[in-house]
Amino acid sequence: DTKGYDIGDLLLIEVAKRLQDCMRSSDTVARLNGTVARLGGDEFIVMIDELSEDARQAAAQAHAVGERVLASINQPFSLRGLEHHCSASIGISLFRGDGIGMDDLFQQADIAMYQAKTAGRNTLRFFDPAMQAVLEVRAELESELRQALEKQQFRLHYQIQVDRLRRPLGAEVLLRWEHPERGMVSPMQFIPLAEETGLIVPIGLWVLQTACAQLNAWHHDALTRDLILAVNVSARQFRQPDFVAQVQRVLMESGAQPSHLKLELTESIVLENIEDIITKMGTLKLLGVSFSMDDFGTGYSSLQYLKRLPLDQIKIDQSFVRDISTDPDDAAIVQTIIAMTDALGLNVIAEGVETEAQSVFLHNHGCHAFQGYLFSKPIPVKEFEKLLMEQGGEGNAGP
Repeated sequence: DTKGYDIGDLLLIEVAKRLQDCMRSSDTVARLNGTVARLGGDEFIVMIDELSEDARQAAAQAHAVGERVLASINQPFSLRGLEHHCSASIGISLFRGDGIGMDDLFQQADIAMYQAKTAGRNTLRFFDPAMQAVLEVRAELESELRQALEKQQFRLHYQIQVDRLRRPLGAEVLLRWEHPERGMVSPMQFIPLAEETGLIVPIGLWVLQTACAQLNAWHHDALTRDLILAVNVSARQFRQPDFVAQVQRVLMESGAQPSHLKLELTESIVLENIEDIITKMGTLKLLGVSFSMDDFGTGYSSLQYLKRLPLDQIKIDQSFVRDISTDPDDAAIVQTIIAMTDALGLNVIAEGVETEAQSVFLHNHGCHAFQGYLFSKPIPVKEFEKLLMEQGGEGNAGP
């Protein structure tokens, strides 16, 4: 999709050819929707017959074909003079004779493919009946997630961000799902599901609306009027054609000051149309909105992208912060990130700061801002306001 529909169609045609090459002459290869043209899907079905009567040998044969397919698909594709790469996830379902209908067989393979996708790129999985139970639980969770917005089950928690003198700069808003029966559902459970289903778009809009409403509520209080709220925006949400208009509308309707809103983007966003990203960011920056690159160092961004994106801040991922006091490699990476951001004129904040030793290291090497359990865990808004009062300092929107 990121390379254009024409390239996508060509890629699918070449994938089909490679599938044909991977199969024995008695195998059949067909598109799931009966055509090689891209109709919104990128799935193929491979039917393999004449496998061994022995289940273990049949599984080994199917596995060998699957590995052959993965190896083939993983090789670069030359399309219109340019090299392209793609990966595959394979789900395998074995059957004997006429004991299962085709619809059930395809469903089993689809369930196995979902498990392969969950495990990571270039992976294959065999269908296991236990998978069915997992998928049923997932389907139930998805149904409840769709109702969570309507039933007002989402909550925002706030994790304070402080400057080098530990004065409050603002907070990152973090989504929580307060389920009436399950209790607090872990974001690790429902955020990936929201991403997969597209529910992250309306949920993300609710987060933005709620955060901006809170900014406006704080505007008249000396203790909170200078605070900046950092709101996470997924790549899927950001690439919506009307994303900029949505942010503009939310700011206008809420009365929040754009300069007090910071949008946190993940590194995966650089996989999208970079020119479109720059345009959207530029438009919002003209309003006063700032941008932070979240989880820096764990994703796909390159220095070239970093130079081109109109960012204001880099957030050092907690995976690098965790062992900076004991791991020379992590310490070197953090020092390099701080030096690089300084050279680019960007602000830098470290997340996951949990110990004084980590804080001292980051402070001594020029980190501008800090976030982590050393200062506070994510807490509901009333507790956050109480925390600010206890600290007795005014919010400061400085570096």
